[in-house]
Amino acid sequence: MAGKIACFVVLCMVIAHTEALNCGQVTSFIIPCLGYLRGTSALGGCCGGVRNLASAAKSTPDRKTACTCLKSAAGAISGINYSKAAGLPSTCGVNIPYKISPSTDCSKVT
Repeated sequence: MAGKIACFVVLCMVIAHTEALNCGQVTSFIIPCLGYLRGTSALGGCCGGVRNLASAAKSTPDRKTACTCLKSAAGAISGINYSKAAGLPSTCGVNIPYKISPSTDCSKVT
């Protein structure tokens, strides 16, 4: 039930689209990765979301927003394998200029 509510909240945030990237959008891109990052499922559609995130975060402000959102999510969601999270861009063949980790300094993202 909690998963359905979280998905509904994310969907509502994505529908309220603005020009700048927001945490709702970032979350919607990464949701397919949760099972993989928790070790409960295969990579599946995760890389598509990672690629979409990289495509959406073209400007420095958008990359900083994405970093901040991913950092918060990495710290708030239990059971995340941080090694898998940090390696996700490489695993998916995408260049993201920061490490997905609760310890990332997003102020240094360019």
